[in-house]
Amino acid sequence: MKKARLNAFALLKLVRQQRPLVHHITNWVTIYDCAAIVKSFGASPVMAHAKEEVAQMAGIASSLVLNIGTLTPELVLSMKTAAQSAHKKGIPVVLDACGAGATTLRDQKVFALLKSGHIDILKGNASEVARIAGRRVRTRGVDAQTVDGDVAGLAAKLARSRKLTVVVTGRTDIVTDGKRRLFVKNGHPLMSKVVGTGCMAASVIGMFAAVEPDHVRAAASALACFGIAGECAARGSAGPGSFREKLFDCAYRLNEKTCLRAQKIEE
Repeated sequence: MKKARLNAFALLKLVRQQRPLVHHITNWVTIYDCAAIVKSFGASPVMAHAKEEVAQMAGIASSLVLNIGTLTPELVLSMKTAAQSAHKKGIPVVLDACGAGATTLRDQKVFALLKSGHIDILKGNASEVARIAGRRVRTRGVDAQTVDGDVAGLAAKLARSRKLTVVVTGRTDIVTDGKRRLFVKNGHPLMSKVVGTGCMAASVIGMFAAVEPDHVRAAASALACFGIAGECAARGSAGPGSFREKLFDCAYRLNEKTCLRAQKIEE
């Protein structure tokens, strides 16, 4: 692999200039943190779940982020309605397949959302993505399980078959549209000890996709900036609690010099 010719901060700068509105139908456990990370980076979050308003909200948004972390059938109906509205407007839709592979309901609803054809970016950990790709794996709640074999190849095949961009998060993040593959090596182990960092990553991807139509570039840049903020937050943190607090400050203060020095995106 070689260093990718991609300036992640250039997209963050666009985010801060354009302040896109990111509509979320997301995980109730992490909803505050998803809003806070988007706000800290410089965009504008909105959390709207009611079926009576989601189409209208998606119609005025710059991107839509869906997360099945606290799944109910009623919530999926709102997601479908919002995704249809977003697709009609032409804004990107991110689906975080949180917990796919854990239960039959989650699998059924993820596949139903994908079948709609309105999802542009699918994000999950290795076992979630492997399950959607047809592997017989089980996710332990929302935590990733070990997946044997070429995960990047599996993600690329899934991206081609579904005609979307696939993001696999982990120690090294993978971003692929089936043709291109980018690998993001930013981040810190403390990120895996804080509830909600995976959900926050989906929100940041949605924020970057709102200003960059190339979803591979957008997702890789988002993960790099989020990972760098995590690296900065880890310095001096005593544990998950202080790390979480510092993460928002570091996202807010992230600058070009830090990004250029710390960015680790390979192809």
